[in-house]
Amino acid sequence: MAPSDTPQPEVPPESADSCGARAHAGLIGQDATALERVLIMGPVRVIRPGTAVTMDHRPDRINFMVSEAERITRIYCG
Repeated sequence: MAPSDTPQPEVPPESADSCGARAHAGLIGQDATALERVLIMGPVRVIRPGTAVTMDHRPDRINFMVSEAERITRIYCG
């Protein structure tokens, strides 16, 4: 079977905003304590360095990645 014939897993596009992450893009670069002042409807996960996280994909969940310096570095659905 040629490599192009191999079925590829279906991956949701990064541009999908099923959880409303784009609305919170202004938080990137801010201190993680900013999350305490924001009303977020739906499931939320804050991921810090060394934190164990499940690999389940939930399109309605907002994930906030936080650096060791406690700054928000990435916001995405999943």
